[in-house]
Amino acid sequence: MHIGDRVAAEMAAKGWSEGELARRAGVTQPTVHRIISGESKSPKRDNIEKIAKALRVSSRWLWDGGVKEENESFDANVEPTTGPTRYYEYPEISWVQAGVACEAMDLFNVGDFEAIHPSDAWAGPNGFWLKVRGPSMTSTNGMSFSEGMIILVAPGSDVENGQYVVAKLIDTNEATFKQFIWDSGKAYLKPLNPAFPTVEVDNTWTIVGRVVDAKWPRSVL
Repeated sequence: MHIGDRVAAEMAAKGWSEGELARRAGVTQPTVHRIISGESKSPKRDNIEKIAKALRVSSRWLWDGGVKEENESFDANVEPTTGPTRYYEYPEISWVQAGVACEAMDLFNVGDFEAIHPSDAWAGPNGFWLKVRGPSMTSTNGMSFSEGMIILVAPGSDVENGQYVVAKLIDTNEATFKQFIWDSGKAYLKPLNPAFPTVEVDNTWTIVGRVVDAKWPRSVL
């Protein structure tokens, strides 16, 4: 096991998500993700100290493994306080704007975004919200994205099988929201509504970004 495995195991034992650990430790969710995934080969010592304190284990055990030790600085008679949840603000743009190279745009300067919505998910410096159109991502069971919900897109993010993405046709810049599926060496864009067709991702398509948050806007509540 490496340090990320130990962090993940402690998170799982407590039933915490990456976002919850990040909130309790006072670090960003991407920092937690990079440590757990092993992407961060040399995590900052200060971040590991904060994570160890939040998990109530020793930072030495997180670094080196062996016999698990409790965090020496944790006082069982004192309930630790948690810091405020970190929020980021991103503009809601149109589907036409989503079809262009958003990663190269300063979206706060496009002049005609619909609104600004907060999220505790990090979508990068060029993240943006889109309003879900149509019923293609509405499912009768399990995960579902109804028309009118908003989705937060992290442009240029790496995409894995089963994640949700915004993709576009290269020639027309027409954008769509679907689930990314990798099967038998081929990529597909799959709707959650079985009444709509699954589309193979060929050289006419490109992935705009990964969806990292979804919710109803306050305006509809």
